[in-house]
Amino acid sequence: MSKTKSSPSYVEFLALMATIISITALSIDIMLPALPEIGGDLQVGHPNDAQLVITFLLLGMGIGQMLFGPLSDCFGRKPIITAGFAIFILGCVLSILAPELKMMLAGRLIQGFGAAGPRTAIVALIRDQHGGRAMARIMSAIMAVFILVPALAPALGQVILLTANWRVIFWALIAQALIAVIWFCIRQPETLLKQNRIAFSLKRILGGVVEVCTNRQAFGFTLAAGFMSGALMAYLHSAQQIFQEVYHTGNLFPLYTAFISLFMGAASLVNSRLVMRLGMRSLAFKALYLFLSLVAFYLAANLFYDGRPPFWLMLVCLSLSFFCLGIMFGNLNAIAMSPLKHIAGIGAAVIGSLISLVSSPLAMVVGRCYDGTTLPMAWGFVVLGVFTALVMRWANRSKTP
Repeated sequence: MSKTKSSPSYVEFLALMATIISITALSIDIMLPALPEIGGDLQVGHPNDAQLVITFLLLGMGIGQMLFGPLSDCFGRKPIITAGFAIFILGCVLSILAPELKMMLAGRLIQGFGAAGPRTAIVALIRDQHGGRAMARIMSAIMAVFILVPALAPALGQVILLTANWRVIFWALIAQALIAVIWFCIRQPETLLKQNRIAFSLKRILGGVVEVCTNRQAFGFTLAAGFMSGALMAYLHSAQQIFQEVYHTGNLFPLYTAFISLFMGAASLVNSRLVMRLGMRSLAFKALYLFLSLVAFYLAANLFYDGRPPFWLMLVCLSLSFFCLGIMFGNLNAIAMSPLKHIAGIGAAVIGSLISLVSSPLAMVVGRCYDGTTLPMAWGFVVLGVFTALVMRWANRSKTP
């Protein structure tokens, strides 16, 4: 699409897209320091129940992505992004008003559902205007900014908790959502012309689900991405308890989570430099085998130290393991999408949704096994790593290049 007079400049466009996409990561990571206070105020039945604040947001996203992708093809990108933010803000208000856990979880489910709108439609909006290397360049630049969010969000949540109640965190999320949607509505033109829109069809969604699930490469590597995402989300479910209860890091907890997050960011940069030379599959398998070696060693250390290995050892193992995850995330989605070029829009929505719906329950199971040690997380990493290896080897038999 040609650039209009009202269109943002390249730099402003990148900043706007990064602001919109980052709402999802911020909604997860900013909550981590607040989980104990939320659990206490809402009188949860078990300390691990506070982790559901993360789980329900992810479940909402998984459901939303399946719908918002086709809806953006039907009604255009701007209405879907705007509606998604409105739903997200509604979910935040419900969470602010929640007197008990059930209402809080309903609010988080609605937040995740709403956040799926901008998350899905923004990728389609970029694809409307740019293709090939130009799109890859923009997405890489946006992801470079996006990487900083998991590193900084827990610190922001901690700062808010030092000065105010945990409910203020949701006001911060509402503020970012309002800034993003107002900026977007004023500066970004619609990119999907009416003549290019596709009628909404449940049959089309079902067809996309069937095609993804019956294509060995697409389904296998989507499952692999779901299992690896499950490992990452299992860590996020338990991170606050592990750092503050097992290792007593106190208010320094956000600094250590930021340190680990930066390894995933570094992996994205390394992957962008190596993928053209080594190929997506080769890099994904190499990263998987290194991940399995690291988490097997970490599990052995957990068994030796009765679930409480030295802090430095845990930090090193997690940082290097998450570097491997960063390499894998950069390739598994792309491999899964390769045979779906003829249904790229609905295919991306289905794959994104399936990854969330696979990872969320797995992460919840691992997180709820937390017992005051790091042993359940270590077992979770190993089991999910083995599942990933099995489905990747099965999917790799596909003849699709």
